[in-house]
Amino acid sequence: MPANRSLEIGTGLFVLLGFAALAFLTTQLPGSRLSVASKTDRSYEVTARFDNVGDLKSGAPVTMAGVTVGRVTSVRYDTTEYKAVVELAIQNQYSRIPDDSWAAVETSGLLGAKYVGLDPGGSETYLTDKSTIENTQSAVVLEKLINRLFAAFASKSGGSDSEEKKK
Repeated sequence: MPANRSLEIGTGLFVLLGFAALAFLTTQLPGSRLSVASKTDRSYEVTARFDNVGDLKSGAPVTMAGVTVGRVTSVRYDTTEYKAVVELAIQNQYSRIPDDSWAAVETSGLLGAKYVGLDPGGSETYLTDKSTIENTQSAVVLEKLINRLFAAFASKSGGSDSEEKKK
């Protein structure tokens, strides 16, 4: 009986420790409402407007030269400008981003997740809290690109489908 009791206590402690580790990791997730490192104490807010953001989600990374410098905090639609408005939280350690930089919605790999890539401009003034990035490039929608390729191929081949139907 005592061996059984110590096994139960050990199992209980293991499960309790697992829950504590899970709770700690949850607070460390970027964009988590419970995150110890909230966006207000370690980052500044920047806005960018895009014609099309594809499937960009809140929490997606913001990168420069492949290095994550922040996170997307929200994606919403502006009904007056008919554009997607993306709010970015940039870490304070990256405070020297030129204010004429470009923001582009990019894709990890061929069918990967969307993220915002920043390309620095040449200005000597920098983005600050509540700044707006004016230079943006929308997401490339793969379906539209494929349709354009097919249309270009069909026009170069002389519309062989329609020619065969006429014969």
